Amino acid sequence: MKFGSPLFLSVAALSVSLLSACSNTGGGTTAVSAANAEGLMTAGKAAVQAATLSDADVMQLSDKSCAELDGQSKIAAPKGKYALRLAKITKNMPKDVNGVTINYKVYETKDVNAWAMNNGCVRVYSGLMDLMTDDEVRGVVGHEIGHVALGHSKKSMQVAYAAGAARQVAAASGNSAVAALSSSDIGAIAEKLVNAQFSQAQESDADDYSFDLLTAAKLKREGLITAFEKLAKLGDSNSMLSSHPSSSGRAQHIRERIAAKK
Repeated sequence: MKFGSPLFLSVAALSVSLLSACSNTGGGTTAVSAANAEGLMTAGKAAVQAATLSDADVMQLSDKSCAELDGQSKIAAPKGKYALRLAKITKNMPKDVNGVTINYKVYETKDVNAWAMNNGCVRVYSGLMDLMTDDEVRGVVGHEIGHVALGHSKKSMQVAYAAGAARQVAAASGNSAVAALSSSDIGAIAEKLVNAQFSQAQESDADDYSFDLLTAAKLKREGLITAFEKLAKLGDSNSMLSSHPSSSGRAQHIRERIAAKK
């Protein structure tokens, strides 16, 4: 873990909060109660645990987060036009990621977005499907799967979990294990995952993953280029673009890879 990473900074900030809250200089600072101190230490333990969340923990959090979002969303009917179209689009795409079976569904909403989690949960918004061609949707889906396959989503899960623990410092109590997280905790983590801000290097790597995936399946790669161009036209109103680096630069990178035939 790099010392400048969001996860390290979150844990470090929490440690400072714990030390400050538990100190009593005698100069007017009131010592925390035993109950509060215990709660603080529990929250601290939860944040530190986030740095070493096991694969099983990440899977459990992904299951809970995906279920929470599914419960809040209108899911396209299996025989509806969006679900049938997505099934056609993903027909020749991976059936699993990192050994976990992929579960594709469509959220019926005007929002333009798509995301994937470590448990194989891949969700595409109908707003994105309305905006894009099949090739473009395929490129975006490949990109989101890339974030999972390359470990980016796991890191985002760790950061989201740590941030949740940090917010609970003042009132934490009991076991902070994944199983003990409340519905609101899960909802907050899920929201952070959907809106995760990946680094430019991570985005570029996920673009290349999608490109390589499409190449291996002998599918068109140009959809990646035009997908970026369409997202760029949406500007700040698009939630995907707001967390992603220069679309024009990413489109040019794909052009260059196609031209180089590799």
